[in-house]
Amino acid sequence: MNAKTTLTIDNREVRIEGEKNLLELARKAGIDIPTFCYHSSLSVYGACRLCLVDIEGRGIVTSCSTKPEPGMKIRTHTEEIRGMRKIAVELLLASHEQNCPTCAKNTTCELQKLARKLGVGEVRFKPTLRPQPLDRTSASLVRNPNKCILCGDCVRACAEIQGIGAIDFAGRGANSCVVPAFGKNLDEVECVNCGLCASVCPTGALTPKSEIEAVWKDLDNPEKTVVVQIAPAVRVALGEAFGLEPGKIETGRIVAGLKALGFDQVYDTCFAADLTVLEEATEFIARKTVGEKLPQFTSCCPAWVKYAEQFYPGLLPNLSSCRSPQQMFGSLAKKILPEKLGVKRENLSIVSVMPCTAKKFEAKLDKFRRDGMPDVDHVLTTQEAARMFEEAGIRFRDLAPQSMDMPLGFKTGAGVIFGASGGVTEAALRYAVEKIKGVELDAVDFHEVRGEAGLREAEYNLDGLQIKVAIVHGLANAKKLAEAAARGECAYDFIEVMACPGGCVAGAGQPVSKEPTTRAERTAALYEADKMLQLHKSQDNHLVAECYQKHLGEIGGHKSHELLHTSYRSRRRICGESLSLLDGAQGEKLKVSVCVGTSCFVRGSQKILEALVKHVQENSLENLVDVQATFCFERCGDGPNVRVGETVIGKCDITTAIKAVEEKLAAAKS
Repeated sequence: MNAKTTLTIDNREVRIEGEKNLLELARKAGIDIPTFCYHSSLSVYGACRLCLVDIEGRGIVTSCSTKPEPGMKIRTHTEEIRGMRKIAVELLLASHEQNCPTCAKNTTCELQKLARKLGVGEVRFKPTLRPQPLDRTSASLVRNPNKCILCGDCVRACAEIQGIGAIDFAGRGANSCVVPAFGKNLDEVECVNCGLCASVCPTGALTPKSEIEAVWKDLDNPEKTVVVQIAPAVRVALGEAFGLEPGKIETGRIVAGLKALGFDQVYDTCFAADLTVLEEATEFIARKTVGEKLPQFTSCCPAWVKYAEQFYPGLLPNLSSCRSPQQMFGSLAKKILPEKLGVKRENLSIVSVMPCTAKKFEAKLDKFRRDGMPDVDHVLTTQEAARMFEEAGIRFRDLAPQSMDMPLGFKTGAGVIFGASGGVTEAALRYAVEKIKGVELDAVDFHEVRGEAGLREAEYNLDGLQIKVAIVHGLANAKKLAEAAARGECAYDFIEVMACPGGCVAGAGQPVSKEPTTRAERTAALYEADKMLQLHKSQDNHLVAECYQKHLGEIGGHKSHELLHTSYRSRRRICGESLSLLDGAQGEKLKVSVCVGTSCFVRGSQKILEALVKHVQENSLENLVDVQATFCFERCGDGPNVRVGETVIGKCDITTAIKAVEEKLAAAKS
């Protein structure tokens, strides 16, 4: 080897080939240096101090933040380094809740693994844990601060990959902690339930919220008929929980395992994905034809939908009105299965197995309920399904494959590739190109929309009609396109957004893998599954066509809109947040709230707020009136908005606001 391009690690010469730090170089050489806080897709943090190495002439440094240089002589496991790592883990355990057998991350916890690897047999330091309450308010996640090791992985993932920052560090020294904004619960802040924080968390501090017990309860209820749908990405990941290689297609054994658990019918969410293709592509063609509400954003990812509702409510008309495949399936199944299976609707339980934690939140939205009953009753992650197999003593590797039940178990390859970033766009193109050109499409692969890049684009000329599409994954990437669309500067016609990097194959509900190739292997397996099917276009699914004929009417018609489409609402507010501006005696007061959101602020709400405070002070009304600055009445077009008591006054001015306060006080006095 050339000495100008090599260095020595543990007496082995290793070539430098563009690695950005010593940690990556050591891993390439087959040396596993421990770390909590290093992820190749996140910024270097260097907080855990476990990835220490000894460089001759320099001393001990962190390998994650040190660039490789030719001629370096590095040792990775000296007696001193081993001792320092061991002490670091012991200190973490001293401030950590140690109920490992009942932890959701038991056997997959990085702290547990490192304690074993480093030979930590006892903790020699006094316990310092001050127990904190668990946050179970989120429909998707559980936050246990007692298991947080302050590695910052969740903070950086939320801020850097998703561009949200719903969770961050607070306090100093021994009082340092990781909490949501303002110390609130997860359901009260701008969390979109994507679960990326849980997938990078090395311990049990952030985990998907389990619905296993609720599903067992339905399965054990003799009056319930319980059916289950399997999302596309589940089939290429669940086997990893049982030691199988990533990307191995295990549809048949998953069906067999679910039947063994007691599910009455096992269906495929890919059937609903085929429905989504027909509805969403038809919607796009209609928009493109008249040139309105473009670009059209996809609506399959509930984390992206919530993100748009929170940060870009002005773009909601640009979102496809289609429900996600999960919710399409639930709505359709609750309509047709009671008669087919001979059960009452209230005794039919729909369970989803999803790679996603945001699907749990989505299924519980009020808009997806009919007659007080949810369209989808319970959502299990891929991890939870594997755990149920283990609880039931099912030996997954020994299962004989079984087939999906019909008709909702039949699908085309277009529905299967929905689980990969770019798959939704490609499936839609397989329909839209054929529909626009009016000829049967022979070549169904659109390789331009595939790949690993966070933003990809492609352009097509369809008999003179130009269509430009974009695919993004990771909400920080989506933000760039959303900003451009909000400014009216977006050149795309169709934009696919998935919150999870790589799409659903890398969802937070999937088995967590540290291998950099796992995501690509799962993605490749989905395209392989597409190739193994006889049909590759959603419009060729004859059972979907039969479903339209019997239950849905025409594509994009009234009946299909009722069952397969939805609407959105603005969530642009800080939940429950207001600021009282005056001191006064406690007790019953007249509440006066002035919106200081952007739209009202630019229309003069700040001046109204100042005038009201001045009026109350000059007239000694502090004990009678509570003036607050608040967000948001969701009447931005009527700003400035002021609420006096229970009355909201739109297009308010100073005179009107003061007059309303005086009238309310006079009425109360009389």
